[in-house]
Amino acid sequence: MSDVGSIAQLSTTMAETGNRQAVGVAVLKKAQEIQSSTATALIEALPQPQAAPNLPSHLGNRINTTA
Repeated sequence: MSDVGSIAQLSTTMAETGNRQAVGVAVLKKAQEIQSSTATALIEALPQPQAAPNLPSHLGNRINTTA
């Protein structure tokens, strides 16, 4: 009977571990969704940059990386 009890306990432990992992993954996915929607809302809330008056339109389009 001891072997049967050990097997039952092992099976229960494995099932509980699987459930904990599934819950952990679900919570992580939900947290990522919330962070994604929050980041999107923050980005959309940023004001559009205004064009600088009296400057040529080509300024700020390229970065000199060899300097």
